[in-house]
Amino acid sequence: MTGDQATSRQGQPIGVAVVGAGYWGPNLVRNFATSPEYRLTWLCDLDESRAVRALGPYSTVGVTDDLATVLADERVDAVAVATPAATHLDIALAAMRAGKHVLVEKPLAATYADGLRLVHEAERAGLILMCDHTFCYTPAVQKMRAMVHSGELGDLHFFDSVRINLGLVQADTDVLWDLAPHDISILEAVLPPGVEAQSVAAHAADPIGAGRPCVAFVTLQLTSGAIAHFHVNWLSPTKVRTTMIGGSKRALLWDDLNPQQRVTVFDRGVDLIPAEEVGEQDRETALISYRTGDLTSPALANREALAGVVQEFADSIRTGRPPLTDGRSGLRVLAILEAASQSIALDGIPMPLRGSQVDLDPHEQSDLELQPHRALADR
Repeated sequence: MTGDQATSRQGQPIGVAVVGAGYWGPNLVRNFATSPEYRLTWLCDLDESRAVRALGPYSTVGVTDDLATVLADERVDAVAVATPAATHLDIALAAMRAGKHVLVEKPLAATYADGLRLVHEAERAGLILMCDHTFCYTPAVQKMRAMVHSGELGDLHFFDSVRINLGLVQADTDVLWDLAPHDISILEAVLPPGVEAQSVAAHAADPIGAGRPCVAFVTLQLTSGAIAHFHVNWLSPTKVRTTMIGGSKRALLWDDLNPQQRVTVFDRGVDLIPAEEVGEQDRETALISYRTGDLTSPALANREALAGVVQEFADSIRTGRPPLTDGRSGLRVLAILEAASQSIALDGIPMPLRGSQVDLDPHEQSDLELQPHRALADR
């Protein structure tokens, strides 16, 4: 079935298959099965017994360990991939070449070059490629995005996120690639139009000798002059999940561990009074003024984020519009992660990020993307 055929099935449930029945796959199964937009057709996993357990004893959903069987089924319009990142390229490419729309668990791929191949294939075939950056579909992040885009916060000054906890130290990845994709994707979702990251500098440490970074600090310079900072940590004795966004008019705090008040908006800030408005005698002391106003906590919808993901996927398939976290968005996240890893390897040297990266050849991009600023490299 072609992408056009799948998209044209207006009013009919979208046939979907989930590949991977490990940690995340069952969550996708549950949301697809309960959404009226979909008809869950297959659950594919190398361990069929695990797939059967994920579905339950009374399910009529097909179970197989053979991806080819799933892709050959004309009832399947879309495939959701919930397997290790190293397998995303092969599975997603095969699905798109079989004419299926694809939803991929984060990260989009194991490398930028792999992600670029997926984006190019989706665009060539006219298919929807979406990355499951689930946090972008939480009511809190949706509210934050709306406030930034409407100008309610004013010009963006800074974005500061903390995602720290005790464990789990991963055997196949480091803390940057484990935790930072969440916050980088959130930044990508809330940035106002025309503003993007232009360089990244990162530092990391492995104080316990795990053989991979367990603590990392990442700083992005944005094209608007604003700054974004991420702190990710596997070694913190306390769990913290916060994001602060500061603007010229207001600031907001998202505390994901505070269900009673997840988002707080502060009518507080610092204003610079133009020098011409201040008398010569008072100029040195009166240029800065502090604004102290009300705190408000906007009401948020009570909706599971993953339900928002599967709804966005369905809407994009039916209308042909790119989803919020489309392949290009997932690719920008990969570009930042790879550049941050390179910066860590070079003791924090800032690494440039190119705009319109998806238009580059994968090999050309690899050469350009990971070159440090020349002036700094010559130190």
